[in-house]
Amino acid sequence: MDVTEDAVRDICTDAVFERGERYREEGRIHGIHRIDTTVTAVVSGSRQYDVRVDLATNGFAPWCDCPYDGPGTCKHVVAVLLRCVDDPPQDEGDRLDTALNGADADELRAFLREELATDADLRDQFLARVSESTTRSVDELRTTIDRRFEETNPEYYVVFEPIDFTRWFDLATEYREQGRYASAATVYRALVESLDDNMERVDGAYDHFSRAFSRALDGYVDCVAFRGRDDAVTDAVAFLDERATSGTPFLTEHFEKAVVELQEKADEQSFE
Repeated sequence: MDVTEDAVRDICTDAVFERGERYREEGRIHGIHRIDTTVTAVVSGSRQYDVRVDLATNGFAPWCDCPYDGPGTCKHVVAVLLRCVDDPPQDEGDRLDTALNGADADELRAFLREELATDADLRDQFLARVSESTTRSVDELRTTIDRRFEETNPEYYVVFEPIDFTRWFDLATEYREQGRYASAATVYRALVESLDDNMERVDGAYDHFSRAFSRALDGYVDCVAFRGRDDAVTDAVAFLDERATSGTPFLTEHFEKAVVELQEKADEQSFE
């Protein structure tokens, strides 16, 4: 889509737009790069924030690791998009392609393997992209998600700020796009369990965590139903029923509705 001020205004509040304008004018945008339609940048605020937008996607698919949890997108994203309106960064896609084409295959493989060996997130994404099913269990994935709750506010049990769950949602999406619904369901279930078990320690940004929980629960139901296996549906219903009884009280209704939706979708799938 075209990057215009009007398009940017459509994805944020007026107050956030003004703050984003001020950030752009103050020169807070650093290290801005563009590969094809994806723009990444670092924006200085109370600390350095990473920003990513897709200029070809409706709404720009904005992502930022700041704790903003208000309506629309944050001022850091707005600042970057306004920079793209005034002074769009040069596309470095051709340069990247030239480097890749000229790279020695063995050296490239060695580099990739080294990065994959040390970066668990990248490794998961890579394996998902090449259509490998996940070898990680729900419990293993939950451990990494739970750690985010512990790291967010290590001195206190209570979590005051939003937590970025993008890496897990992106991983689940990658599996879904590859048709690996069982693997996607594993990721979604890990998110559901972690969010359910940690929800009572949340004190602030309730909408953020509620949206993440609903998104994970919906994804789990969709993936289990799409597989169309009776044993998978039975296991999932048992899991959801157990959570409705023993999980966070104010999430009980969500689990109960999920059971009904799963059974309905599974029935629809069996007739197709």
